[in-house]
Amino acid sequence: MEPDTARAQLMELRASIDNIDAALIHMLAERFRCTKAVGVLKARNDLPPADPAREKQQIERLRRLADEANLDPDFAEKFLNFIIREVIRHHEAIAEQHGNGDGAKAAT
Repeated sequence: MEPDTARAQLMELRASIDNIDAALIHMLAERFRCTKAVGVLKARNDLPPADPAREKQQIERLRRLADEANLDPDFAEKFLNFIIREVIRHHEAIAEQHGNGDGAKAAT
């Protein structure tokens, strides 16, 4: 392959990667907008910031989806666990803002 052709292909692939990264950021922003609303709902109704049963279901679901998409299910689980930890942190902060006491205690 000619160097110019390889460079052109590289630029095209990188442009696609950049577009995908932008879409991922926008999707994560929308996800966190929704989870913030969940956190407010939980805080207003004295529900705990964490829901281990829901988290387990989501991990199982994402592992299946990853497998179907030929993505490493372990990677998908690590990624989701990272997001879940951040969501719980946000829910604990929202609970504290709503005067629901120690959010960390409520998560246990």
